[in-house]
Amino acid sequence: MPFFRRKKTFLSEKRNITTKLKTMSGGVGPTYNDITLPKEEEHHSTAARFFSFQQLNILAVILVFSASGLVTVEDFLFTLLTLIYFFFLSKLIFPPHKNPNRDGPLTSPTNKIFRLYVASAGIVGLLIPICYIVEGFLEDDRRGVSAAAPHVFLLASQVFMEGIAATCGFSAPARILVPVVYNARRIQTLVEWIMNEFSGETSEYGRGTVSVRRMYVGKVLAAVNLGIWSFNLFGVLIPVYLPRAFKRYYGSSKEVLFRFRSILAFIAFSYLV
Repeated sequence: MPFFRRKKTFLSEKRNITTKLKTMSGGVGPTYNDITLPKEEEHHSTAARFFSFQQLNILAVILVFSASGLVTVEDFLFTLLTLIYFFFLSKLIFPPHKNPNRDGPLTSPTNKIFRLYVASAGIVGLLIPICYIVEGFLEDDRRGVSAAAPHVFLLASQVFMEGIAATCGFSAPARILVPVVYNARRIQTLVEWIMNEFSGETSEYGRGTVSVRRMYVGKVLAAVNLGIWSFNLFGVLIPVYLPRAFKRYYGSSKEVLFRFRSILAFIAFSYLV
């Protein structure tokens, strides 16, 4: 009997050593149910993931645009108020579900088509417009820079807010409402951008430092972004992922239908106003 006790103690010490090694290595490999982090270690792990490299880059873009005076007071207040509003939704209206599976990702991480779609939208919607704005500073195209800046600022704020929602453990409905609300707001800025590009006088281009090539690039970029993000809102988010999030969260089809209609009415009212 003492032999089996010593053997059991040895196996327990071996398991503890293995757990510490996995924790030090960043948790590479499978995670078992009997291996859990203390609350203090879990808190530090969450804090370390809060500001990832991508989040810091996005935050830098937001701060640069805010400090440069390219952001209007309305867009800045919109970003600030939506931050407070989404936390209100996640705590009181759509708190995290008791079943963690109900708040899981709405898309599979192995879906290559969706990942390609997100990457392409990020390049066309964020990276290329940033390059367009930087070139505008070099060519002294203030009108083009002022027209493109609101869209870039709001998209960067959306990406940053989505990272906060994922890190803070928002429920599925609260997470999906972030891109829906921001996308609806950005369509308005894209309409203003494309109207500015097509209604501007062509005599302003081709003279001085602003080239004719930039005129066509601005028109194409504004039109492509309006098409992409309109399809993203009315063809992907609202008809596909918004009802999927509510169906997973509530489970009952009748309650999902009622909640979904209420959300659509709220979005339509806020968009028209």
